[in-house]
Amino acid sequence: MRNKPPHKTGRELHRGFTKCGSGREAKEMTNTQCKMDASAPFMAPQTALRSLYLEALQLVERLHRRLLDVVKDEFDRNGRSDINATQALLLFNIGNSELTAGELRSRGYYLGSNVSYNLKKLVEMGFIHHQRSRVDRRSVRVSLTDKGNEIANQVASLYERHITSIEQVGGIQVEEFMAMNKSLQRLDRFWNDSIAYRL
Repeated sequence: MRNKPPHKTGRELHRGFTKCGSGREAKEMTNTQCKMDASAPFMAPQTALRSLYLEALQLVERLHRRLLDVVKDEFDRNGRSDINATQALLLFNIGNSELTAGELRSRGYYLGSNVSYNLKKLVEMGFIHHQRSRVDRRSVRVSLTDKGNEIANQVASLYERHITSIEQVGGIQVEEFMAMNKSLQRLDRFWNDSIAYRL
């Protein structure tokens, strides 16, 4: 006669289960099933890395375009058609500083040709002051006019609105931003090294 397996209590049975997923989609399954679910479809590490890296590149590009869309929408709502989103972000990044085009490029804000073109347009439209450096007469330094500060402040106000709602509406917490920013900084260093050391 076969021995019956010992009876397990509800608590003992629950030990063999784990939570997979989160929120409403949370489901209980055995540890083995959960591991299988997490790895399916299975990909070799190199294949998984390739897929994740390419996805990250697409997300970075998409986020940049989406930010421009968000800034454009903000200015459209306020009836401003005299400046585009790229120029507005350039004014915001200059802020209260006095910088050269080279310094803007070195900070990684913009591509070289875009900086020169947009700075020229912004000077013509009265958003930026430009003057020769007292130290190096070949260098031109730029700063914001009152008109330029108005645009920069409008972008700053937009960001402040985002900050007050991004946790509740966007579901992104402080810890997640810290981890994300750290990863992006590492990616930035890797790309810099790939240029410097021709990796």
